[in-house]
Amino acid sequence: MGDMGRVPVGIVGASGYGGVQLVRLLKEHPGVELVYLGGESSAGKPFSDLYPHLGHQVDLTIEPIDLEQIAARCQVVFLSLPNGLAYKMAPTLLEKGCKVLDLSADYRFADIETYTAWYGGDRNDKAIAASAIYGLPELYRDRIASAQLVGCPGCYPTASLLALSPLLKQGLILPETAIIDAKSGTSGGGRQAKTHLLLAEADNSLGAYGVARHRHTPEIEQICSDLAGHEVTVQFTPHLIPMVRGILATVYATLRDPGLVREDLITIFNAFYRNAPWVKVLAGGVYPQTKWACGTNLCYIGVEVDPRTDRVIVMSVIDNLMKGQAGQAVQCMNLMSGWEETLGLPQMSFYP
Repeated sequence: MGDMGRVPVGIVGASGYGGVQLVRLLKEHPGVELVYLGGESSAGKPFSDLYPHLGHQVDLTIEPIDLEQIAARCQVVFLSLPNGLAYKMAPTLLEKGCKVLDLSADYRFADIETYTAWYGGDRNDKAIAASAIYGLPELYRDRIASAQLVGCPGCYPTASLLALSPLLKQGLILPETAIIDAKSGTSGGGRQAKTHLLLAEADNSLGAYGVARHRHTPEIEQICSDLAGHEVTVQFTPHLIPMVRGILATVYATLRDPGLVREDLITIFNAFYRNAPWVKVLAGGVYPQTKWACGTNLCYIGVEVDPRTDRVIVMSVIDNLMKGQAGQAVQCMNLMSGWEETLGLPQMSFYP
């Protein structure tokens, strides 16, 4: 199967931004062979019809979604679909022996009730959902390595949780004081035509949305609660910023020990992420910019302490389509396959 023992992989939902990002990464990955691209709306079209600039590299046609076919041809399947579709496909693929990485919200929640409360849907795959591992390698590396099904995190939760995790795990903050103020580029809204994402609407403008009720809130809270060892609620506000790629999450929280200074926290962050090749903790007084992460799977973190307010301020940047989506999924696949987690993933940004 596949050339030179490469693992055959497929992407269901290859036509969106997450899908095209996966195509790029998997085509350049030394361990896999991309053998299947699937999608409903574009079935029958050559991939190069959707993305002419990739025609010289990708000669696959988008096929209808046939789970039997996919399972027969692929060992690893990425589901890059809108919420509410993956849970109808994953059980069959798993039963047939595929490893599945879901990029939607369908398998991010240990408790199916949380999912249905925020996303709706009628689910009867409780046992499978409970077996899914949350795909944030910096926290759950060992579990991901032995997983069959990974629910890859959202882009906002990835940026936010990488900022918060060391603080919660070490008990350094009062968890209920955590406030996440985040900004995302427009590619996070997908490739479907949406009025508010038109250049004329989004450019030269900045606004918040989903205030106090964004769907990523329960996802962030679930992991924060796991880290803190008790129920945690956070305040999360996303904003749309007029650029294509990138997320900046600025996180504020009150320190338990007001005596801590910036250098203490940088030491703690560096220790927490010492085995995390994709997280770069910046030196004191250096704050990250989204462009630094563009096109890479990196997360850059800056830390500051305000002794006047006893607050810690953590700034976290990622490329929302990479560490926030496709890159992180490939990072998880690497772990599931027993490969180095940096394999096939870009380390240097498109800059400037």
